Amino acid sequence: MSKMKPHERVNDILLGPLERPALQWFAAHMPAWVTPDVLTIIGTIGAFIIAISYWLSRSNPAWFWVASLGLFINWFGDSLDGTLARYRNIRRPKYGFFVDHTVDAFNEMVVILGLGLTLFIRFDFAAMALIGYLLMSVLVYVTTYVDGVFKISYGRFGPTEMRALLVILNALMFFLGAIWFTLPVIGMISIYDVLVGLVATALIIVFVVSSYRKARELALEDPPPKVP
Repeated sequence: MSKMKPHERVNDILLGPLERPALQWFAAHMPAWVTPDVLTIIGTIGAFIIAISYWLSRSNPAWFWVASLGLFINWFGDSLDGTLARYRNIRRPKYGFFVDHTVDAFNEMVVILGLGLTLFIRFDFAAMALIGYLLMSVLVYVTTYVDGVFKISYGRFGPTEMRALLVILNALMFFLGAIWFTLPVIGMISIYDVLVGLVATALIIVFVVSSYRKARELALEDPPPKVP
């Protein structure tokens, strides 16, 4: 395959009316030395800031604010790299798509497992959230291949909204501290485990339902060959 097939990019998110003008402004004011690859690296640095801050929050909850700063840095790099490439008309479709989304998967792992390094969220609940997020990523990429539609958002929620939820979660953990209770079989969990578990469950359900619907749609569009 010498050329990557063009695809339609759909990003209908709740924060889109705020995000899109901001990204366009940043793209128009970026110095020449800032390239899409530099922004991708900045996004990864933000992911590590988040994870390290979550770990350091074990000794001082003020690190939750640094984690929120890391979420902004991660958003800045991850969301602006493609916008800058389109603004400067320096797109590299195959390279950009591959690097952007493999790095995204790595950053997601760093950030979400970082949640499990805090004192307030169990590592197994963070791992379940990572599974749900990666399943949705797989759905997005496979749908892009079969449909030619790169759908970033589901139910008007996308990566930007997930970062906003994490900022809210950071504030709750800082102001409220740990709130623990015990459940049969599961054992001792915090209220934040419940929130993370609900998000993880919702992602997995959306993945299963969306995959089933898409499979049925494709079964009609691409029926099995008739046997003579």
